[in-house]
Amino acid sequence: MLNGFHHVAIICSDYPRSKHFYTKVLGFKIIAENYRDARDSYKCDLALPDGSQIELFSFPSAPTRPSRPEAQGLRHLAFKVNNLDSTIKKLAESGVECEPVRVDEYTGKRFTFFQDPDELPLELYEL
Repeated sequence: MLNGFHHVAIICSDYPRSKHFYTKVLGFKIIAENYRDARDSYKCDLALPDGSQIELFSFPSAPTRPSRPEAQGLRHLAFKVNNLDSTIKKLAESGVECEPVRVDEYTGKRFTFFQDPDELPLELYEL
């Protein structure tokens, strides 16, 4: 029935800052970018090499989303990586701090968390 995720939608508070983060820091490629006059907002479609996509939106005066304490709803977005240590190092070079590396008690895989410019929790999960 389902074949996987097509995209995840993110509403940001500062469009240029978030666009820079997702493209220059995380390496997403821009598929399409549109300014919508009627909504005074941007919609930017971003993709990773495997086809995973993020729709990055800006809306004027969007309310902040609680991250801590954890609220009900989507908890975080996890990215697959082949080498956790080199990815953490590359993020650090861009000024992005990651939490200490943990090990998934069920799979034995290593992972860590970091945040986007709006403090959205993001995860790196080593394959």
